[in-house]
Amino acid sequence: MILEIILVLLVLLLVTSCYIIWNLTMKLETLEDWIVNFMDAAEKIQFDLKQIDYKGSFEADDETGVIFNQIKEIVNQLNKFKGEE
Repeated sequence: MILEIILVLLVLLLVTSCYIIWNLTMKLETLEDWIVNFMDAAEKIQFDLKQIDYKGSFEADDETGVIFNQIKEIVNQLNKFKGEE
């Protein structure tokens, strides 16, 4: 009798553990997809900034140059999160 009770408890523990592992795996995959999309967006922004200022005219202007440099610095900080400098 006691053996059956222990067996049932172990089966319930196994099923619960499997559900927890599956649930955490789904959440991890969702988070990984979000991170990849975020990194792609940061790369696109950096590419667009380089395309916009291919002559360097925004950086040379005093008023827009400050804002442009701040935007570039923010993108560089975002790149540090993905391991690039």
